[in-house]
Amino acid sequence: MLTGGEALVEALLAHGVDTVFALPGVQTYGLLDALKRAEGRIRVIAPRHEQTCAYLALGYAQATGRPAVFSVVPGPGLLNASAGLLTAFGRNLPVLCLTGEVPSAWLGKGRGHLHEMPDQLAMLRQVTKWSALIPEPAQAPALVAEAFRQMQSGRPGPVALEMPWDHFLKRAPCVAVAPTGPEPAPRAEPAALAEAARLLASARAPMIMVGGGAAAASAEVRALAERLGAPVVAFRTGLGVLPSSHELAHTIFSGHALWPATDVLLGIGTRLEVPDLRWRSRPAGLRTVRIDIDAREFGRATTDVALHGDAAATAAALDAELAALVPVPRPGRRAASAVARAAAAERLASLRPQIDYLRAIRAALPADGYFVDEMCQVGYVSWLGLPVEAPGQLVTTGHQGTLGYGFPTALGVKLARPGRAVVSVAGDGGFLFACAELATARQYRIGVVVVLFDNGAFGNVRRDQQQLFGRVIGAELDNPDFLALGAAFGVTTLRVESPAALELELRAAFGRDTPTLLVVPVDREVEPSPWDLILPGGR
Repeated sequence: MLTGGEALVEALLAHGVDTVFALPGVQTYGLLDALKRAEGRIRVIAPRHEQTCAYLALGYAQATGRPAVFSVVPGPGLLNASAGLLTAFGRNLPVLCLTGEVPSAWLGKGRGHLHEMPDQLAMLRQVTKWSALIPEPAQAPALVAEAFRQMQSGRPGPVALEMPWDHFLKRAPCVAVAPTGPEPAPRAEPAALAEAARLLASARAPMIMVGGGAAAASAEVRALAERLGAPVVAFRTGLGVLPSSHELAHTIFSGHALWPATDVLLGIGTRLEVPDLRWRSRPAGLRTVRIDIDAREFGRATTDVALHGDAAATAAALDAELAALVPVPRPGRRAASAVARAAAAERLASLRPQIDYLRAIRAALPADGYFVDEMCQVGYVSWLGLPVEAPGQLVTTGHQGTLGYGFPTALGVKLARPGRAVVSVAGDGGFLFACAELATARQYRIGVVVVLFDNGAFGNVRRDQQQLFGRVIGAELDNPDFLALGAAFGVTTLRVESPAALELELRAAFGRDTPTLLVVPVDREVEPSPWDLILPGGR
C-alpha cells in the first residue's frame, strides 16, 4: 500500500533516477514528502524558480544523455517551467515533468480552485512528446514506465505526468512495473541504402550536414567524410560531431563557401534548416540523402533518398555499402575545404572583442569541459568561433533561442558532471532573468563559472532597432552593480577587463568547488555584428 507520491518515487528509482529538481508547493506536498523519506536513495535540488527546475533538468539531460526529472506545482508553476519544456522539445531531450492538478473531486469543474488551468493536459501536450494524467495512485508505476519508454524511443523528447493534488497522499495497492527500455530503432531499407551509396559514390562534390541527432555517430560520420573527402557542416547542436580541428569540419559560415558546387547532400540527424533559412539557396540539380530516426522529417525538407533509422547504425551501414564502390578514400574536397576554413578564420578574427574572449575561454577550458552558450554577442559568435572537439560540449538551446536559459542550465550540467569544468557565458540582460540562482549555486556548492558580458543593453535588439528604425525602445538597461550583487549572494565575484586576464581567472575558478562570477565590461558601441556570418545567405 503506497501513496501516490511514494509510488512515483519508487518508480523513478526503478528507472535509475538519482536526482529530482523540484520546487515544493501545496499541490505536490505528498510527492516532496515521499522524496524526503527516500533521502539517501535519491537527492532533491530545490532552486529559486520553477523555470530553473526545468532548466536544471535540461542541463542534466544534455550532459548525461539520460532522462532527467523535475517537479513543479500546476498552473502558474507549470507555465513558468514551460519555457524549459519547450526548449527540451526543440532539443529532443529526455526530460520528465511531474506536476499536480486540482483535487480529484474538482477536476474539470472550472470552479476556480487554486492554480486551476482550463485543460492543463492539453497545454502540456503542446510542449511535450507525450503527456498523461495519473487518475489513481495504483496506475503510477505503469504510467511512469510508459513515460520513460516514450522519452527514449525513436526521436527523444520531454514528457509529463500530472496527478490530482489529493492522490499524492492517497494510499492504494501498487504493483511495480519493470522498465521496458526504448523501442528498437527502425532499420533503413537495403534498397535505399544501395541507392544512397550509389548517389554519394558518383558525386563530384558531396557535402555532409549533421545535427544533434548525429551526436552518437561521431565515428561513423568521420568514416563517411574521410572516405568521400566530404566537408561536414554543423551548426549549434551538431558542433563537435566531427572535431573542429578536423580538416573537413565546417561551421555554417565556412561551409557556405562550398555550398554552390555541392551536388549531393547527406543530412544526418538534422532538420536541414540551414540551406533554406541561413543559406537561402540550393544548387541546381542537388540530390539529398537523409538519415533520421523520425520519418516525419523526410516530408519537411527535400529528400531524394530517405534512410529511416538510428544515426550511428545507419551511417555505419551506408559506409559499408560505400566501401564496395569507394574502396580507397578519395581526396574529394579537401583542398577546397582548407581554403574555406582559412578564409573563415580570417573573417572571424575581425569579430573583436568577442572572438578574443572566446579564444581565452577555449585556452582555459579543459578538453573535456562544457561551454554553455546564451543569447548574447559572445554566445552567437561561439557557434562559429569556438572550437568544439566532441559532441555535447557546446550546450545550447538549438532553434528555440531561449533567452536567460544559460546560467540555470549550466547548473544542471555541473550537477550531472561535477568533475568537469563548466563555463556559462551570459549577457547582462539574459543573466538577470535567473540571477537569483546564484543562491542555489552557493547553497549546493555548484562550481559553475559565469562569464558575464555587461554592455548595458539587450545588445542584439538595440542594434537591430537602430539599424531598422533609427531609434531604440526597451533595449537599454540600467543594471545593478554586478560586483556587489555577486558579493551579496556570497559568490566569488571579480571584474575582468581583458582576454588575457579572463584566461587567468578562469584557470583559477575551475579549481574551485564553489561558483564564480566574472564580470567583463563591454563597450556596446564597438561590438561588431556576427549576423552576416550566421546568416551568410542574407537576413
